[in-house]
Amino acid sequence: MSTLKGIVSLLVLTLNTLFWGVPLIALTLVKVITPGRPLRRGVLMGLNAIARWWLDVNLWWMRLWLSPRIEASLPDDLRSDDWWLVLSNHRSWTDIFALLMVLHRRIPMPHFFVKRQLIWIPVVGLAFWALEFPMLRRLTREQREKRPHLARRDQEATERMCRHARERPIAIYNFVEGTRFTPAKHAARQSPYRHLLPPRAGGIAQVVGLLGDRLGGILDVTLSYDDPAPSFWRFLCGQEGTIRLQARHMAVPDWMQAGNYHQDSKYKERFHSWLNTLWQAKDAALDSA
Repeated sequence: MSTLKGIVSLLVLTLNTLFWGVPLIALTLVKVITPGRPLRRGVLMGLNAIARWWLDVNLWWMRLWLSPRIEASLPDDLRSDDWWLVLSNHRSWTDIFALLMVLHRRIPMPHFFVKRQLIWIPVVGLAFWALEFPMLRRLTREQREKRPHLARRDQEATERMCRHARERPIAIYNFVEGTRFTPAKHAARQSPYRHLLPPRAGGIAQVVGLLGDRLGGILDVTLSYDDPAPSFWRFLCGQEGTIRLQARHMAVPDWMQAGNYHQDSKYKERFHSWLNTLWQAKDAALDSA
């Protein structure tokens, strides 16, 4: 029965994506041929409305059909008319829908840092591009040193998103570990944390540097699951255990807006220290989750 439920869930998710994909493709073509940023902003508003309706429908049927058990603790001062940087650990594709079930319409439309390879997913990849999500290559340190021009392209993608983000409130979501946690990745990266992979600071340092004066705050989110190996398929089957989400509102420290991560070594060291301290607290919280 649970397998059948998963198949139906996957079908509904696909049909909803294809349904909203038709106006999405049409508006994307309009955006491509629209001259000038002021006119494109109007088209982008339409694209964001389509994405919002896609989310509304998906979250509605997931709540009704899957009845996920989510225990959430949220700050009281969330606003949908402010800018937010959302930092979270990453365990499963389920994380995305768990976050959205709790935060959708409490804060503005989400913008995710996404892997560049995802652009090849039908409809979804086009949506990422049309909605101006930063699409990054997720290079290793060795790859960045060997091919610095690719690292610079990732920086330019983030800069472009932040420049456009000043036009309207958005929520920028970043899974700072860069990939989903698995025991194999934990061992390969020699992580100093028990439940987490080492965080990557470059993307969020850029966001704070370029958009810090607009940010209403940083939303630090910790996700945990009853099952130590959560599965998106199990979630679609309605078989995932309790999902716990703890979020706290952090002010953007003044010093973060006064340096350049990529050019100032002392600032970079301080930023890494701040992020590692945050991850240590998150790791300790997961001990008792």
